[in-house]
Amino acid sequence: MMGEPVKRGYRSDLRAAQAAATRRRIVTEAAGLFVSAGYAGTTVDAIAAAAGVSRKTVFTAVGGKNELLSLALDWAIAGDDAPLALADRPEVAAVLLLPDPLALLDGWAGVLAGIDRRVGALFAALEAAAALDPAATAVFEKFNAQRRHGARIVVEALDALHALRSGLTVDAATDLAWLFSEPLLHRRLVGVAGWTHDQFERWLASTLRQQLLESTGPT
Repeated sequence: MMGEPVKRGYRSDLRAAQAAATRRRIVTEAAGLFVSAGYAGTTVDAIAAAAGVSRKTVFTAVGGKNELLSLALDWAIAGDDAPLALADRPEVAAVLLLPDPLALLDGWAGVLAGIDRRVGALFAALEAAAALDPAATAVFEKFNAQRRHGARIVVEALDALHALRSGLTVDAATDLAWLFSEPLLHRRLVGVAGWTHDQFERWLASTLRQQLLESTGPT
């Protein structure tokens, strides 16, 4: 008598897993097409074909191009598709709780460098699209607002440690932290100038120390 509910639960879990896999495939293929063909040059039909699903399934599982681009960026920033904000992820939360300002900024530089490496090509596609398409502009503005919010969280953690450079307000420090979280820096220095990823991360940590902290000591 207990078998049928168990079977129904299994089938429900299986359907949920299949739906999640389909959604991941759609978003992954969309991200690849946005990078290779550009936002304007990518159609929902092309995404559906690449993912091996119908056009209707794309809209049902995720939405239109705007939603696809936004979700692809969210997943690239986080590194996976888990519905958990970046600041709430254990590895990031641990950085924010560090009692040493130098270690905190070093940890945050590592987080930023990892994000930059994952989002670089997709962000370039978004940046180009934002100049032409209002829907892409909205995604671009959302991404920048998220970056600024993340920068402020870090600055407030430093302020709580009384570590901000003398005369530097929380707002001004947020401006600087937001500036140095710009993915363009990684694209230029690693993608164009030929720096290694580790070089970039070390430079970013050193620069953040110099710009934000009262006394950086040796770097």
